[in-house]
Amino acid sequence: MTRRIFWAIFGVAMVMMLAAIGLVFGMMNAYFSAERRDNLRSQAVFIGAGIQASGFEYLERMPISSERITWIDEDGMVLFDNKANPEKMDNHRAREEVVAAFENGEGFGGRYSKTLSEKTVYYALKLENNTVVRISELTISPVALFFTMTQPLAFILALAIFFSIFLALKTAKKITKPINDIDLEQPELAVVYDELTPLLRRIAVQNKQIYWQMRELKCQKQEFDTITSNMQEGLLVLDAQGDVLSYNIGAMQLMGIETSRAQANVFQLNRSEGFRRSVESALAGVHREETIQIDGKICKIFANPVFQEDTLEGAILLLFDITEQEERERLRREFTANVSHELKTPLTSISGFAEIMKNGMVQGEDVPRFAGKIYDEAQRLIQMIQDIIKLSKLDEKQSIMEKEAVDLEVLVQETVKRLEPIAQKKGITISVVTQPAVFTGVKQVLQEMLYNLCDNAIRYNYENGKVTISMENKEKEIVITVSDSGMGIAPANQSRVFERFYRANESRSKETEGTGLGLSIVKHGAMLHDAKINLTSELGKGTKMKLVFPK
Repeated sequence: MTRRIFWAIFGVAMVMMLAAIGLVFGMMNAYFSAERRDNLRSQAVFIGAGIQASGFEYLERMPISSERITWIDEDGMVLFDNKANPEKMDNHRAREEVVAAFENGEGFGGRYSKTLSEKTVYYALKLENNTVVRISELTISPVALFFTMTQPLAFILALAIFFSIFLALKTAKKITKPINDIDLEQPELAVVYDELTPLLRRIAVQNKQIYWQMRELKCQKQEFDTITSNMQEGLLVLDAQGDVLSYNIGAMQLMGIETSRAQANVFQLNRSEGFRRSVESALAGVHREETIQIDGKICKIFANPVFQEDTLEGAILLLFDITEQEERERLRREFTANVSHELKTPLTSISGFAEIMKNGMVQGEDVPRFAGKIYDEAQRLIQMIQDIIKLSKLDEKQSIMEKEAVDLEVLVQETVKRLEPIAQKKGITISVVTQPAVFTGVKQVLQEMLYNLCDNAIRYNYENGKVTISMENKEKEIVITVSDSGMGIAPANQSRVFERFYRANESRSKETEGTGLGLSIVKHGAMLHDAKINLTSELGKGTKMKLVFPK
């Protein structure tokens, strides 16, 4: 701004100076022209009087003069010229100043030489004898005069330019300093010219409006960032070319992408066919949904185009992790298939035995045996249905499951007493080492968990084997361990034994007549109580199950 003001002031000063020089030259030229004419007229009158008195004699006696004197007769012939031979001169009757003199008594004329930058001024005076005396004088033109004054004028001009620059700089700084010192954050406090006061007030009002607008935008952005950053779903905002304009942490986590790569073209983030189809459809203005796999996760993509009026501006991609949902759906299908299979086996046995008895193919003494088979299979069905109901309740975490203080030591002792008859039949020895411990939980579920662990330790044990139950009451947790010397579980099956109806060894499971739901109940019970399950097992050497309950 200072520079612009400086050049403006300097330009005005130079224009004014040049105008002044032009005016001076004009006035000088007008003054000298008038002075010259008066001088020529006086000389012409004096010489004319001499000619009328003495004629050629007067002219010949005249001293050498810088002015040119010409005497012309009434026909235009040159009678005398002090600078040239009259006989060789042209007729002057048609000359401008001569014509004016014959008509008006006197006449002025002038002719300019471009080559010499000089001008000859003529004055003609008509005498009483009808002749004309003409006096001419060479004059320097204003341009030539200007060039004769070049050196002093150049010095004066340089001096004027120097002072103009100095004054322009000083004036510009003086003008701009109060403006440059204005605090744009608080313009109303600035001390400036009165002419700027309305502008400063306007700036102050504008600052307040901008402040509140920026504050509102900042709050909106913080709210948006807070919402999107805490979304588990992924969000990608694209422009019309497919470049990523905005994203959230969820999108980067779902797609397994580093933040440094986020500001790139969306096709560089994922090149799978389903993802590409979704983006291309959205950028073509069509909504599309796709299910794709990313790094072992199953994701649902909703691709929506974004229009502003009728122009496609970009697209928004929403990514949902549906891995757990798909896994539940898979488990539901497996559960349905397993339930059908498990129910079919005892029902087939019951139906077969009943059909044999109906057809009278059973002897009287065999009826109790067949009836016992039917009873056992029915009990197995009832047990399976009860386990399924328990699992359903644990899945739903029904509010009726109220927690209470449970003495785990007493619970362990009661469980062992219930299972002692089964253990005695197989000659299995049960040893119990406990410490007093009270835990807040659902007593019925805790009882089922302990029962299923101990029941499995007995069922999948060898004849005359051992089962050890221990409980430790630590500072931050209660640990219950059930170990046996039984068949063990292969490493490949250990991660699946907690699935519903999963059997590590189908033939061995049939021998033990279990429902395949015991460990699944243990797993869901542990989840209900925020407990952890640790499994250690080796084929042929036994299994150790450890429950860790946090206090």
